[in-house]
Amino acid sequence: MGRTMVQYYRRLYPLFVLEKLKEKEKALVLRKSGLSYQEILSQVTVAKSTLSLWLRSVGLSRKQKQRLTAKKQQAMARGWEKVRNNRIKKSEKIKNLAREEVSRLIQDPLWLVGTMLYWAEGKKERTWRTGETVAFSNMDCNMHKIFLRWVRKYIQSDKKALIFDLYIHEGADIEHAKIHWSEELQIPSKEIRVYLKKDNSLFYRKNINKEYTGLLCVKIRRSIDLNRKIAGWIQGVIKYL
Repeated sequence: MGRTMVQYYRRLYPLFVLEKLKEKEKALVLRKSGLSYQEILSQVTVAKSTLSLWLRSVGLSRKQKQRLTAKKQQAMARGWEKVRNNRIKKSEKIKNLAREEVSRLIQDPLWLVGTMLYWAEGKKERTWRTGETVAFSNMDCNMHKIFLRWVRKYIQSDKKALIFDLYIHEGADIEHAKIHWSEELQIPSKEIRVYLKKDNSLFYRKNINKEYTGLLCVKIRRSIDLNRKIAGWIQGVIKYL
């Protein structure tokens, strides 16, 4: 670098330092007035890390802290509302496409029966939740046979995506129940997860013999969009009929 350039930068450096000192002073004044970092950064063009270093010793009054907390909560609420609206839009798009399929699919009795079974016994989407996975619960193995045929043909052909949860009362013959569901549905007994239900001594249960094999819930992994699709089918059937 030539001598002329060196002299130029030496003259420029004090100006740069002076400008930074002015920005720091402005940032301190704005912070003491209760502004947030984002509000200050809109007026002072420095890195957030630099601003944090400048302002770390600046205290805020209780009222100022309350204002910043309220602003954060409002920003979070706006963010969640945006996420919720995007989820609703996506859900409606999936349902609309599913409703358009009904006039073609309804000609197949298996599709119609399976859809109605899910309407009656399946897990539905809730507007206040981010989404529900596909889940079907019943004590009748024949319903499960039809449901699984419907799932494999129209919903999810990958057997590895299926989860089998058995809910059964304490004191029941658990091994007998697992063998029953395993043989009837042709699934490995080891794939059936067991959840015990505590007996309530205030009520007398009649389902205590060998015929009692608990309630089976079949779930599909990562199936929130599939659940929305089924909801669209159900809406389409209602309109069609």
